[in-house]
Amino acid sequence: MADTIHVRGEGGTVIAMDLPLPSHIEKRMVRGQIVRVNPDGSQYTGAGDEDGAPVALTSRPAQSASKDAWVGWAVTNGARPDDAEAMTKADLIDKFGKGDA
Repeated sequence: MADTIHVRGEGGTVIAMDLPLPSHIEKRMVRGQIVRVNPDGSQYTGAGDEDGAPVALTSRPAQSASKDAWVGWAVTNGARPDDAEAMTKADLIDKFGKGDA
């Protein structure tokens, strides 16, 4: 039996997803376009990725991290997903790379 998590999509709908997540869904989570939530839609406060699901970024990614990670960090820090996606990795690092490392 697969583990199941709940995610909130761009439209606000809460959806149950079996793990492992399809790669395109995992990519959207890393980018901050969808977020993991509790089954009732409240903010997920689990301990982390013990079940293998990606988790929201809570600290600035390494400079060598993927552009997807930097897009997710930008979204976490208030950027709109489409705007962050349109930026280059260098621009994302320049704009959102200040602060905690």
